[in-house]
Amino acid sequence: MTEPDLHHFTELTPLARQTLIDLYADVRAPLLHLPNYAVTTFAERLDRHSGEPGFEAVIGYDENEPIGYAYGNTIFSGDRWWTRMSKPIAPELTADPVFALKELGVRPPWRGTGAARRIHEELAGNRPEERITLMVNPAAGDGKVLALYESWGYSAVNEVQPNPDAPPLVAMIRKCVV
Repeated sequence: MTEPDLHHFTELTPLARQTLIDLYADVRAPLLHLPNYAVTTFAERLDRHSGEPGFEAVIGYDENEPIGYAYGNTIFSGDRWWTRMSKPIAPELTADPVFALKELGVRPPWRGTGAARRIHEELAGNRPEERITLMVNPAAGDGKVLALYESWGYSAVNEVQPNPDAPPLVAMIRKCVV
């Protein structure tokens, strides 16, 4: 694999939207039968998130083939991201705007190549917010995904059940630039 070509989107063009949906379907293929992971559910979330403040997506390409993506938006104190936490969140974590990473995925042939981290760091490193947060299923990959985020500098700060169809998640946070 060559170094991925990384494209930024602050508006969701029809082509970018379809590329993100296609990538998601490939990345999440084993889970698509679950209601929270259905492609239609993802498309609805994507449409909602793309209209929120500070939306940005990065799509990685290997020789013009889309290989992975990351996207998110700015959240503020009082955002439902914070209010759904199982325990009260430390006020200093929510006092300033934070970038919420809503999705990150890499197609199976490019996993383990460093592409996910390059896409992630491209997105995180260009943000005006000081911190970035994400939610992860602690069971994903038998805990390997949680460990991966920890190796990228994230720390667990809380737990959340985003909706009844979703698995319990761990909320994590770190500085945008490490």
